[in-house]
Amino acid sequence: MSNLELAPSVMRFYGETANEDGRLRSSADGRMELARTQELLRRFLPPAPARVLDVGGGTGIHAEWLVKDGYDVTLVDPVPRHVESASAVCQAMVGDARDLQQQDNSFDVVQLLGPLYHLPEPGDRQRALAEARRVAKPGGLVAAAAINRYASLFEHVTYAHLHAEQIHASVTKILETAIYDGARGFTLSYFHRAEELVTELGASGLTDVQVFGIEGPAWSLVKAAEQQPGEGPTDDLIASAMAAARMAEPYPELLAASSHLLAVGSVPTVTRS
Repeated sequence: MSNLELAPSVMRFYGETANEDGRLRSSADGRMELARTQELLRRFLPPAPARVLDVGGGTGIHAEWLVKDGYDVTLVDPVPRHVESASAVCQAMVGDARDLQQQDNSFDVVQLLGPLYHLPEPGDRQRALAEARRVAKPGGLVAAAAINRYASLFEHVTYAHLHAEQIHASVTKILETAIYDGARGFTLSYFHRAEELVTELGASGLTDVQVFGIEGPAWSLVKAAEQQPGEGPTDDLIASAMAAARMAEPYPELLAASSHLLAVGSVPTVTRS
């Protein structure tokens, strides 16, 4: 068991308040995030039954579809109530992304679809990525998700309150510092730029790093439609937004408009001298 601890506000948020599983299953932009994450990862995953380590895997929402696809999944999460739920899906244990207890070169895939969100210190993020690389086999895949630096700008427009003084000041601070202090609503968080995510994965020794906009440039239109009175976004609007995410992939300048980013990199097969 690691002696490292997450910020108390992060532990309280996920241990007592947040329902991340529900967000990904019920909200329109959450469903887009889940579907696109599956779509992107399936392009890079080795054939089942490869071994997957789901670091920061929450209640097992990604482990669930990976197990159904035939993968051998182990989940690690710092929140005990998450691990209790995830245990119904796969092998699950309490642990910290920065100090994994798994052996070197033991997994074909290591995914961090959340840990980087809540590690504002660069050294902590680098330690988490270094640990992911360590436990991944040579030639293996490491996938890491991040919240986009500009996500809050788009999101608070969908709530129609970005012009309110308090919200405007909070979002301005995120844009300037990349950190949200967790004062209200969400919790302590770090917001990445795409090029920064590439640099961090590269610094951990991963190669062939690619970054994708998960929800793409039209996700906020879907979220805005969901906030308005009525039945919410139509199936055609969601399908169009998903199409926009795919069409935007060759154009890195559009990464800034996505809510979340997904980076994938390979563990070198030859150790550098």
